[in-house]
Amino acid sequence: MKKIYLFFIFLSWMNISIGQETTGKYFEIGYEIQQYPTGFLNSVRGEIGLAPHHALDFRIGYNSLDHEDFGVHDSEIGGGFGGSLGYRYYFNSENKKWFVGGRTDVWFNEIDWIDFDVNDNVSAMGVTDVVVLQPTLIGGFRWTLNDHFSLTPTVAFGAEINISTDGAEVGEGGIVLWGVSFTYRF
Repeated sequence: MKKIYLFFIFLSWMNISIGQETTGKYFEIGYEIQQYPTGFLNSVRGEIGLAPHHALDFRIGYNSLDHEDFGVHDSEIGGGFGGSLGYRYYFNSENKKWFVGGRTDVWFNEIDWIDFDVNDNVSAMGVTDVVVLQPTLIGGFRWTLNDHFSLTPTVAFGAEINISTDGAEVGEGGIVLWGVSFTYRF
């Protein structure tokens, strides 16, 4: 009789442990675009569900920018490849609907800059290679279109920090981004 009790306890434990291993676990991949006042980010985005409410967010993409005269110079145009790693907390246990989180990007940008004199003649120009660290707080809402596809608009607030500069200094500072992603969940 003792063995039967142990057997049922073992089965119950297996059922609980298997349920915990699969609940909230998923992988999804898709396309994301984010825009900010002086540029936009095109990327392939992925997400790994770690558990109910918790997910790891990552992307690889291209940052296209035109700082206009918001930077250090009168014109700053360029871009570069990079990626990000982040965390999302979903208020829904199925990792859908509203979420908040944090994300840190690293972009390897090449920026062509120009300065003009009072007569709009070019007074100086150059190229700067810069590594940008971009930590942000992000929030959004995931609309589930069916069992696999979702559409997720987001808004993020943070900073662009030039951590390595080869050439003249270029613009950095606060940043607001808005965007949308379209993903497929496996």
